[in-house]
Amino acid sequence: MLNLTAAALLAVAPNPVAQVPAAPAATDAGAPGTDGATPTQAGPVSPPPVESKAPEPQRGDILVTGHRRDPGDPLRAVNAKSFAATQAVDSAVIGPVSMAYARTLPRPVRSGIHNFLYNLREPVVFVNFLVQLKPGKAAETVGRFAINSTVGAAGLFDVARKKPFHLPRRANGFADTLGYYGVHNGPFLFLPITGPTTVRDLIGGTLDRLLLPLGVGKPFTKTYFTAPLGVLGALDHRADFDPTLHKLHDGVADPYASTRAFYLARRQAEIDHLHGRGPLTGPVGEAPVDSGPIPFPARAGEPAPKR
Repeated sequence: MLNLTAAALLAVAPNPVAQVPAAPAATDAGAPGTDGATPTQAGPVSPPPVESKAPEPQRGDILVTGHRRDPGDPLRAVNAKSFAATQAVDSAVIGPVSMAYARTLPRPVRSGIHNFLYNLREPVVFVNFLVQLKPGKAAETVGRFAINSTVGAAGLFDVARKKPFHLPRRANGFADTLGYYGVHNGPFLFLPITGPTTVRDLIGGTLDRLLLPLGVGKPFTKTYFTAPLGVLGALDHRADFDPTLHKLHDGVADPYASTRAFYLARRQAEIDHLHGRGPLTGPVGEAPVDSGPIPFPARAGEPAPKR
């Protein structure tokens, strides 16, 4: 204990100024008028430079060492394993099934399913634009939902984005609202099957999914309604996102790091866009920022690539 305390004190305390002995008195036996009996004082002597040196560790001392860790991904080891397991399931089951879904269904049918799913998310988008104090975009979202739910046959057709309405589909959710008001991502997470997220986005996504069941009730509280929609949404989004997944994973030294970087960059781009600081363009080729999480279902209110 004594050695540890002494080592700690030496490590943090400044080095004391070295005491330099006084220069010896010089005599000059040959100096005129002195006959060698009286010493002559030499001029001032500058002390030699003192070299600061850390104390050498002694036997019994405790040495503490450490390494830098990415503060945004403290669970990398667990996340990477989850990523590998998810990719294995995706390669064996989800990817092939989703691509078969895309190839088998006629394009108009698949487009209708896609539009219907995202029309159901417009209430979430509306609420979050209100919370973000963007009444203009909130009003446009209400207009989209009303037009597509009526003229668009319950949302099967995205009539609102065409002439004469020109009301584009926009992504928004409670995770975006949290980010808009300055809440940081928190640690990055890669959840099995679900895919990449952060603590902030996980909380926001949960609130998104609770809005309709709590605000509307049936049929959004019934499994017979929500389960098929969840499966269709997962297949639809996975098929749309397939080209971007290949860019993120194929021939890449660290697909996990590539996926994480893409997700975080895209989410930041979404938050910046809400502040008017940039367009919604993703960092990978033509992949849009608002195409949903990787590799599975999009957050509520987050549209997939335009068809």
